Amino acid sequence: MRDNSIARLAVCPLCGRAYHGAPALSREDNKTLICPDCGTRQALASIGIEASEQEQILETIHRHTENPFA
Repeated sequence: MRDNSIARLAVCPLCGRAYHGAPALSREDNKTLICPDCGTRQALASIGIEASEQEQILETIHRHTENPFA
């Protein structure tokens, strides 16, 4: 079977970091594509989670979703 997926590398306009995979849609304008981390930060901020705790949550997500084949 042939894999028709396209590898996407983009730069997040909010944080300036390169990322791959599916982007998130910014909650700020519902138009801008941003990296998954910034999308998670915006979602957490929308429910009142402080920035320091957002970073802890992102660290936990990264730790548990690392690709062992990378």
